[in-house]
Amino acid sequence: MPSTSSRLSPALLSNYFVMRLLPRLLLLVASCVVGGQALAHGVAPEDQLFLQNASGVHLLPFIYLGAKHMVTGYDHLLFLVGVIFFLYRLREVAAYVTLFAIGHSVTLLFGVLSGLQIDAYLIDAIIGFSVVYKALDNLGAFQTWFGIQPNTKAAVLIFGFFHGFGLATKLQDFTLSADGLVPNILAFNVGVELGQVLALSAILIVMTYWRAAPSFTRYATAANVLLMAAGFVLVGYQLTGYFVAEVPAS
Repeated sequence: MPSTSSRLSPALLSNYFVMRLLPRLLLLVASCVVGGQALAHGVAPEDQLFLQNASGVHLLPFIYLGAKHMVTGYDHLLFLVGVIFFLYRLREVAAYVTLFAIGHSVTLLFGVLSGLQIDAYLIDAIIGFSVVYKALDNLGAFQTWFGIQPNTKAAVLIFGFFHGFGLATKLQDFTLSADGLVPNILAFNVGVELGQVLALSAILIVMTYWRAAPSFTRYATAANVLLMAAGFVLVGYQLTGYFVAEVPAS
């Protein structure tokens, strides 16, 4: 009988991630798309009721909703997986994640507080494209095709802006009370950052185990191809929703 240490070895855990967890995550994305739930920033019915009726300052509930929103936002998580895929130093991870956090914090706060309206389908299509872009970047496609390497930090910051607008568009679906709006939105943003830390910590643990195994070299390309495919699925769904929504009812 294999020992506990062998059952929990990095090689076995990494193989489990690549062969089971990652395909299941991508299958979840596809099933959500087919089921009409690909607006990854969607809000649960009970949370919708709270947002519509909330008046005054509710810091803790909005922090909770922000954290929940990030942890369950699979397009955010797929992008973060792509961002940290080949980052080995904690300092580099922190730098990129900070840029992403700055980007989506700025546009989340600005979008909601200014009332700027942007089509949710187009924003979510761009968010899906951010996953495609990062997977292509990880595969070295831009150097191969064009002989250049785009500034990766600038790209993460720019896509962070769009991810923030994605969050803002969902909050704008509700008539939020002006009473306590600013502190509530700030609390929501704090929750988003806490949720990002929680999700990123789990991702880093899995990635650390995987990188310690030989399978990382074997499956890194395949994993990024799957990541790119998931991004294309999201882009296709959102663009379809946009054009269908533009067609007037007969």
